[in-house]
Amino acid sequence: MAEVRGCDLPEDLYYLIERHVWAKPLEGDLVRLGMTTVAAKLSGENIGAVTVSEHKIGREVRQGESVATVESSKFVGPVPAPVGGVLLRGNERLEMDPYLVATDPYGEGWIAELRATAWESEKGALATGADGIAAYRAELEAEDISCA
Repeated sequence: MAEVRGCDLPEDLYYLIERHVWAKPLEGDLVRLGMTTVAAKLSGENIGAVTVSEHKIGREVRQGESVATVESSKFVGPVPAPVGGVLLRGNERLEMDPYLVATDPYGEGWIAELRATAWESEKGALATGADGIAAYRAELEAEDISCA
């Protein structure tokens, strides 16, 4: 795991950097998604709810379209899908403990899973690996964002 300006960023994930969300391919065309530590920091300390758009379960969402909403004392906003696909489910653990998106964003704090419809073509728009971390570093430096 890389640390950039105090923010943890695993190198094996795919990032939609400007929206601070990640995608992780699982088996087949299944993709798990969530917020980065950067998004959690920008959202504020007191995350009170993470709500997956129930009316979108079973429906196709486009890359960049909201699949969930995060509410904190400082922020209410969308969680966009890093890739398009059919939204399968949200992380039920977040109903009881929404703060998991801040304390374990790449593990138990994942937000949703979808069946990607164009993974091979859309993943090219995402940053990953050492080059992705370097691009994320440049974005955080340009925006003067840190998690420390």
